[in-house]
Amino acid sequence: MTSIPPSLLLSVGTLAAPEILRAPHRERIRFIDSIVAGGIDHVFIADHVSFHVGTGMDGLVNAATLTALNPSLKVVVGVYLLALRHPVTVARQLATIAETAPGQLVFGVGVGGEDRNEIAMCGVDPRTRGRRTDESLHVLRQLLDGEPVTHSGEFFSFERAWIQPAPQPSIPILIGGRASAAMRRTALYGDGWLGIWCSPQRYAQALKEIADQAAEVGRAAPAYNGIQLWIGIDDDAVHARARLAKGMERFYRIPFERFEKYSPYGTPAAIAEALARYRDAGCRVFNLMPVASDPEIGIAAVAEIKRLLG
Repeated sequence: MTSIPPSLLLSVGTLAAPEILRAPHRERIRFIDSIVAGGIDHVFIADHVSFHVGTGMDGLVNAATLTALNPSLKVVVGVYLLALRHPVTVARQLATIAETAPGQLVFGVGVGGEDRNEIAMCGVDPRTRGRRTDESLHVLRQLLDGEPVTHSGEFFSFERAWIQPAPQPSIPILIGGRASAAMRRTALYGDGWLGIWCSPQRYAQALKEIADQAAEVGRAAPAYNGIQLWIGIDDDAVHARARLAKGMERFYRIPFERFEKYSPYGTPAAIAEALARYRDAGCRVFNLMPVASDPEIGIAAVAEIKRLLG
C-alpha cells in the first residue's frame, strides 16, 4: 500500500477547468503558476469519453499536459473510467507519466454512472463495469510493481505482461464512488477512498466500513481519503447558489436540489466551515470544483479555503 507523503496530510486542490486547459499556452502556465503560488496543493481533472451531449476529456492525457506545466504541481485524476480501457495499456500510460513527472500523479478510479450510454458506446456492458473495474485494478496493481504478470480472468487474459520501469515513487490509487461496492473496492485495492455526495457523518461511517473490510483481507486501513465537491463562490450567498445551481444542472441534467446539501456555497470562510466537518471526519484530500464569476476568483477562493482549513 502506498504511504501518505508527509506534505499531503491535508491536500486541498482545485479543478483544472476547461478555461485553464484550453487557454493559450502562456495563459495556461500563468493559471498553473498562480495555483502553485497561492499554496493550493494540487489540481484535479475528470475523465469522460462522451458524456451526455458528447462532452469529454481524457484524464491521463490532461494529467500529462498539466504535470509538464510546472514541476511542483500535483495532479489528481478524479476519476478515471478504468473499465473502458485495457489495464495493460493504462499501466504503461501511468508508468510513462511517472517517468516524466515522478511523484506528481494521484490516480483516482471510478465506474461512472450518470450516463450509462457512455459505457455502452465503448463496447462495455454497463452491467459489468463494476466487475471489470475490480479485475482491472487487480491487474493494474501487480503491473505497477514492475514484475511480469500472467493473468486469466473474466474480461482479460494475457501472458507475461511487463511494465518497466515501475513508478518511483509509487502512484497512489484512490477509489471513487459512494455505493457499498466502492467501499469494498477501496478495501481491496485502494490507497484511499474518494467520496462524493455524502454528509460528514456518512463520510466517517464509510471510512470505518472500509477499514473493517480491509482488516478482513489483511490490509491496513486505506488512509489517503478524499472527497470531491462542487462549491459556489460569491460574497452574496444568493448569487453563489444561483451560479452553482446553473453550473451543476447544466452538467448533470438533474435539479440542483438533489445536490444542494452536499454542495456548499458563499464566502470562502463559510465554505471552509462546512469542509472542516469532513476534515474532522477523516478527509485528507479535497477536490474542490469552484463555480465563480471568473476562474481567477475561483482559484483565489480555493487558496483561502486551504489557508482556513489549516
